Amino acid sequence: MLHLDLTLLLALVLGAGLGAAFPQDALKKSCSLSKYQFLVPHELKAVQKMKEQFVSAAGNRGVPDRMVLVEAELALATAMLGLPAAPRFAETRQRPLAFLTQAREDLRGCMATEAPLHQPSGKLRHWLQKLQTAKKTETPGCLEASAILHLFQVLNDLRCTALREQCT
Repeated sequence: MLHLDLTLLLALVLGAGLGAAFPQDALKKSCSLSKYQFLVPHELKAVQKMKEQFVSAAGNRGVPDRMVLVEAELALATAMLGLPAAPRFAETRQRPLAFLTQAREDLRGCMATEAPLHQPSGKLRHWLQKLQTAKKTETPGCLEASAILHLFQVLNDLRCTALREQCT
């Protein structure tokens, strides 16, 4: 009987001590991201509007500026895909590398005939300087990851340049 009372007393003391160590609010809150499974239309519209406004401001570059931008993006992407890689990944990257290299060569040909003396705008010059700085300061692994993860944006920029229109 004494043993049971001691066990009960010990359980009460430990329970009270643990209760103080872990506030009730913390125990009740849980991590739930399920509300992001289906985004609310007005939130999506707000993000889309922001993107369109940004692209509109950034996309007001002329065709020659866009060509210079896409050429720089393709140059980085092809340089990064040309780096040595694990055998399996080296094989996987061959076709995209060939496609992007051909696209860059075609774009350079267009630039030579359509805008041979084009001087980039101030915004584009600033972006190109930042790219050069990143090439000097970032690790090859970081540059490679960034280039690969942004390939679809580069392809979209290339498509917009080919269409000679602003795309979002």
